[in-house]
Amino acid sequence: MSVPRAGQADDSPRQWTVRHNRQNTRFEAGTSRNPAHLDYLLAGDLLEIYHTEVPVDYRSQGVAEKLTRAALDWARESGYKVLATCSYVDAFITRHKEYQDLL
Repeated sequence: MSVPRAGQADDSPRQWTVRHNRQNTRFEAGTSRNPAHLDYLLAGDLLEIYHTEVPVDYRSQGVAEKLTRAALDWARESGYKVLATCSYVDAFITRHKEYQDLL
């Protein structure tokens, strides 16, 4: 099975759906073999987001933003506060005021 290349119309990262993989405490998008992902830890009512990774072929296409929004929206819906130890997520929250109440 080949991994789709960036820019193919049938698998554009802009069309990817974010999946919540609760078993592995992460949000994922893209191929199952090499997904983009955002990893978190849960401790009580605190959600620590500590890592976001997007495969090189899919960077600069909004994938990390999709993962981050999905995780932050889930945190809000679930009543969690967020500790953003991932530098990308920390910068994202700084730029997007609508998520700062989660800190």
